Amino acid sequence: MPQVSIFRLYLMRAFYFAIFVLLGIEVWPIVFGNHVRAWDPLHGVAFSFLAALSLLCGLGLRYPLKMLPLLLLELAWKTIYVLAVAIPQWPALQSTETTRSCIGGVIVSLIVIPWPYVIAAYVKPPGDRWK
Repeated sequence: MPQVSIFRLYLMRAFYFAIFVLLGIEVWPIVFGNHVRAWDPLHGVAFSFLAALSLLCGLGLRYPLKMLPLLLLELAWKTIYVLAVAIPQWPALQSTETTRSCIGGVIVSLIVIPWPYVIAAYVKPPGDRWK
């Protein structure tokens, strides 16, 4: 298993902290705020998911490698959003905060994630047995 440098660990911790704080500031007041009307299930799921993601990123401060799947999840959902939503609707969405945030998140994730470690830990080893 390749060693992850202390610099990379602190870079990951900074990214976990940014997600924990910035996403938390945005999402938690909405989740626990007074709702004028009930959410439709899709909005409820989306905000609950984002709140859980922000909360679990707090664990990434202490365990940056153990919580690495959260960063992979962050990269995956933002990449899917950019490819499936933002690009097809580019003229309308290119200037929205969500689109800028997702594109920035993809770029930062690609830089912060320790790819040699990901390949060694998640791609090369054999999978768990099925029986």
